[in-house]
Amino acid sequence: MPTHIAEHERHPVGDDDLLESLREGDRIRIERWTAPFDLVRRYLVTGAVEGGRNRAYEHNAIVNAMAQLKRWGVNAQVFGDQPEWAAGRAAVSELMERYHRGRGRPRH
Repeated sequence: MPTHIAEHERHPVGDDDLLESLREGDRIRIERWTAPFDLVRRYLVTGAVEGGRNRAYEHNAIVNAMAQLKRWGVNAQVFGDQPEWAAGRAAVSELMERYHRGRGRPRH
């Protein structure tokens, strides 16, 4: 139990009600894109995009945006940027801000 509590303290959860409102089955919709819900939630909580060995992720604008945000940050100026990539980063960045604003609020 102490290990589990320490893990929660290292990675506090944000506004899960917001995420649930964006959920469509096992996927999440962020503006016009969808991605695996669990992957997006794990990224928001821990910052981890990698799933480890033997795990492949669906390649789409959201997953690409998460990887780019992790690598270069929110205000990145990416050489050879694509409009779809920039729009994906903006959408995920906005979700990140809204999600993490929920941190510290009491859960009911």
